[in-house]
Amino acid sequence: MKRLIIASNNEHKVKEIKAILAEFPFEIVSLKEAGIDIDVEEDGSTFMENAYKKAYEIFRLAKDSMVLSDDSGLMVDALGGEPGVYSARFAGEHGNDAKNNEKLLELLKGKPFEERGARFVSAIVLILDENRIIKVEGDIKGVVKEELSGRGGFGYDPLFYVPKMNKTFGELSEQDKNEISHRARALQKLKEELKNTL
Repeated sequence: MKRLIIASNNEHKVKEIKAILAEFPFEIVSLKEAGIDIDVEEDGSTFMENAYKKAYEIFRLAKDSMVLSDDSGLMVDALGGEPGVYSARFAGEHGNDAKNNEKLLELLKGKPFEERGARFVSAIVLILDENRIIKVEGDIKGVVKEELSGRGGFGYDPLFYVPKMNKTFGELSEQDKNEISHRARALQKLKEELKNTL
């Protein structure tokens, strides 16, 4: 069975990707499960640049495997697209969701609902082999709420309100989120590309 390494140690992200790609005959593993301990510096100016860099660095170490990398984040209209590629380290410390959410709420303090538009973006790169690379992107529009709602998801999920669902990502079930999220949309495109490639 062909092995697919997800270039991430974010358990939530790995779980999401494994669930969405479950139909393919791959052994899907995280970096930790693959025994790879590397911290790739994400210094690209776009999500796609970061996703490609991560995928390529891991692929160089594990050429017998396919490598999938996702770089995603939140872009807030009123902040000129920030936090963007700095989403995970917006407040300075990488992966501190509480601090990142706190900083975002502080920056949007006093802004009315109609000025709190945002979108989640996911850029995914899948390196199948030296000659075949698939790049896809997905996004979903929403609004940043004034307070956290829901205990599900991770990152900015409890603040990201999706009007058509009348819920934040933090309030959605895993299944519902996996049907509409930015990552789900990117992975759906990836699935179509994969079906045509394999």
